[in-house]
Amino acid sequence: MKFTLSRRHALCGLGAVLGGSAWAQSADPTGGDPLGSMQWPVLLKKHMGGATWRFTDEVLVKGPEFAEDAMNVPVFVDARALVRTAGPIDLIRLVADRNPIPHILDFEPLDSWPVLAFRFRMEQGSPVRAMVRTRDGRWHVGQTWVNAAGGGCTVPGLTRADGSWSRTLGQVQARVFRNVIEGGTRLRLRVMHPMDTGLVAGIPSFHIEQLELRDPQDKAVWRLALHEPVAENPLLTLELGDAVRGPWQLSGRDNNGNRIDAQVKA
Repeated sequence: MKFTLSRRHALCGLGAVLGGSAWAQSADPTGGDPLGSMQWPVLLKKHMGGATWRFTDEVLVKGPEFAEDAMNVPVFVDARALVRTAGPIDLIRLVADRNPIPHILDFEPLDSWPVLAFRFRMEQGSPVRAMVRTRDGRWHVGQTWVNAAGGGCTVPGLTRADGSWSRTLGQVQARVFRNVIEGGTRLRLRVMHPMDTGLVAGIPSFHIEQLELRDPQDKAVWRLALHEPVAENPLLTLELGDAVRGPWQLSGRDNNGNRIDAQVKA
């Protein structure tokens, strides 16, 4: 095992080895979490139950060391290394331990790469984790720590504050281009929506629940289930791989039944 001078990285390496073992869970109240989160045992039970799981560096999670804007915290997830060792991926689940609503989104890569970049809201500094389930039913967890000044979940977004959200609701902006460094087709989407968390006085939860991209043969390329912490006007970047060809149809809905429909052309 390779160790660095960083105590956090050393602990992460230890966590990757211990994973979900009985020793790791009984040794301390964090369940052997390398980031020392008291919320981790609760999240573990809720999202993975009694399934086999482990911490791993094969699931890459990147975020800023300090989130300057707690309402728009960028995060990048890449589980391609896991595919090479553990096989195809069914689901990638993103959570932030210390958020009042920890569950951020679920991503089913289907025929696309298990790579996703997006922005979300943070209420305070927290571990941010990607729980990845492979087709054999096992879970593989990557994580990072993001510091934040806080308050990102409990203040209204800009379009809610100025009332402009109603004029742009459901509009889709899309760009498709070649990933010149790694190959494949990159898709960047912005879907206009206030994404209200329900934690601001007088403003109920109002957020996109589902998005799906389908190819010209009406086959699903990827699916997303979004939750309240996803940032206002979600900006999503996905890697479609080499074999996927457009035009594509994007569809979805929010929790009030409003539909999202747009054609995406290469």
